Amino acid sequence: MRNPKPKEWQAKDYSQNYIADYKPYNFVDGEGVRCSIYVSGCLFACEGCFNKAIQNFHYGTPYTKELEDRIISDLDQEYVQGLTLLGGEPFMNTEVCLHLVDRFRAEFGHTKDIWSWSGYTFEELIVDTEDKLELLSKIDVLVDGRFELKKRDLRLQFRGSSNQRILDVPLSLQSQKAIIWEKCIDPLAK
Repeated sequence: MRNPKPKEWQAKDYSQNYIADYKPYNFVDGEGVRCSIYVSGCLFACEGCFNKAIQNFHYGTPYTKELEDRIISDLDQEYVQGLTLLGGEPFMNTEVCLHLVDRFRAEFGHTKDIWSWSGYTFEELIVDTEDKLELLSKIDVLVDGRFELKKRDLRLQFRGSSNQRILDVPLSLQSQKAIIWEKCIDPLAK
């Protein structure tokens, strides 16, 4: 696993705007029915990563307007709760993610939510590049932190290792400290 210094890894230097996968109408990538986009490329190289193939920034296919239109159309279904950004590393693919998130907000405002997974922690993101902070400011829930194989726990809600957190992003940004999402269920706290 690699640990970057603030502003060391910049999306503009790595992202190829490739998408590894798009999964509409799933129930595993956050609360409710979601449309999930998996961006390509990640530098963290966590031991035990379950998406190892998409660590490559050239994996998959280029992001297109046609895919974006399909995602927005799928999100328009009444029963869909929101959009999920995964990867790979969404915060290393900010051009794609910001474009999609901005269109999402223009179409749906805050009637639907945005989740993201990231190997970055909240504390790292708030001192990193402007594009990462901008993306962070536009999402609702962040599952943060690198996956740590030695801390893997299959009982955890929406995350793979006990160091990872489910954060309420607007509250965290307002207080400038990580605030756990109110619906987080943590079996380790019982």
